[in-house]
Amino acid sequence: MSWDEEVREIERRRRLAKGMGGSAALERQRANGRLNVRERIDTLLDAQSFREHGPSAGVSEPDGGFTPANYVLGFGRIDGRLCVVGGEDFTVRGGSPNPAGLRKSVYAEELAVHYRVPLVRLHEGGGGSVTGAAGKGASGPVGEPVNHRPRFRSVAEALATVPVASAALGPVAGLPAARLVASHFAVMTRETAQILIAGPSVVERALGATIGKEDLGGAEVHGRNGTVDAVAEDEADALLQIRRFLSYLPQNVWELTPRIACDDPAERREEYLLRAVPRDRRQAFDMRKILAAVLDRASFFEVGRGYGPGQITGLGRLAGRAVGVLGNDCRFYAGAMTAAGARKVRRLIELCDTFHLPVLSFVDEPGFMIGAEAEAEATIRFGTAAVLAAAECTAPWATVMVRKAYGVAQAAHFGPDAYVLAWPSVESGALPVEGGVAVAFGREIAKAADPEARRAELEREMSARLSPFPRDESFAVHAVIDPRETRPMLAEWLEWSEGVLAGLKGPRRFGYRP
Repeated sequence: MSWDEEVREIERRRRLAKGMGGSAALERQRANGRLNVRERIDTLLDAQSFREHGPSAGVSEPDGGFTPANYVLGFGRIDGRLCVVGGEDFTVRGGSPNPAGLRKSVYAEELAVHYRVPLVRLHEGGGGSVTGAAGKGASGPVGEPVNHRPRFRSVAEALATVPVASAALGPVAGLPAARLVASHFAVMTRETAQILIAGPSVVERALGATIGKEDLGGAEVHGRNGTVDAVAEDEADALLQIRRFLSYLPQNVWELTPRIACDDPAERREEYLLRAVPRDRRQAFDMRKILAAVLDRASFFEVGRGYGPGQITGLGRLAGRAVGVLGNDCRFYAGAMTAAGARKVRRLIELCDTFHLPVLSFVDEPGFMIGAEAEAEATIRFGTAAVLAAAECTAPWATVMVRKAYGVAQAAHFGPDAYVLAWPSVESGALPVEGGVAVAFGREIAKAADPEARRAELEREMSARLSPFPRDESFAVHAVIDPRETRPMLAEWLEWSEGVLAGLKGPRRFGYRP
């Protein structure tokens, strides 16, 4: 006697589960320009590497039918490295969880935490339904037992121990939206995704406002407010960005990111750097071109470009080693730190601190943004939090002073024991020259026969005192350098830092910040 009949039943259930919501629902998904969750997983992962958990989870019907769990979950590999990947199946209940789907989705973080591997979530769907996970007419126990482990505990544990990357690939609302942003990197597609606390019908009923999904939570909204770190042109782009993001990070906090082979010489000296910063201190320049000249070629992966534009944050490589990168874009607010920019800087610092990535900071910081709008946005609170994140950072830190370094905000660009290099173009102090002259010489300027001429004269005099050489003489920096020396000197510093990195493995906890 064999178990052939039961094995055939296993195969039938698995086949039905892979049929998802049925041919009609799958066709609607395609017609809406979106992949289904299994196609997304296959696109994200290395070929043939997906190993599903709960392949036949679902609900059997009395007539022999079968409704699969509408969350697909399992292990796979990205560039040969193991990860956990999961996502809602929108073809069943529009991604709103059924009982087995809910269990699998909640298990995703626990699986990644237990096996200490990165987690990727591919979101498309809603949260809970007024009818409950079991659907209309179902009855049973109400609520979770009083001793139930909080659902979001494992979400927090995952963020503290393994890289988490998420994508919004269609409408995402409620619980999936909360999990989407509970990530180290979140991306949404430009045309097909919306991220919503609640959808238009709920908003209309509660607030009496009629707003479409796109205006409520489309890419134009969330790409600019920091809800997501990037906006992708399509699903393929979103999944490629996730693959690339994870390549800079270790598997977990107990490891370091592997160094990769690099054919870009560490001693490379870019002639461009000698003229990158204009002698006219009022003339803007392109910090990203400087980053490209110093980092390994084509290695910079920017995070959060759509918001807080005065600050540049991202990941890169130098001599094959993964690093976090900070910079200023003087083409926006002269590079000043806004509330949004401060939040972006803090997130990058905390990411590097959590996963032990060395930080490279390229400074052209005039200070916190000023004015009525800056005060209304609580810039000082968010800016101070970024400064404290830098002050408590344990990751190795190197700072390249490129041009301006003023005010309290400059402290967000210098970690403890930072290796500090200054270019000859540097100016620094408590206040930028223009503001400092206005404060210190306001009465003298007002009494002058030609106030504007006197102001300009004083500003020239003060500017002449901003040379970096007194700092060099005072050993207030490690060296004033030829800008062309930046890449080789930073590469050498990374070699020195290997022993420090080895001692940082393990979870990192942060103190209270404003």
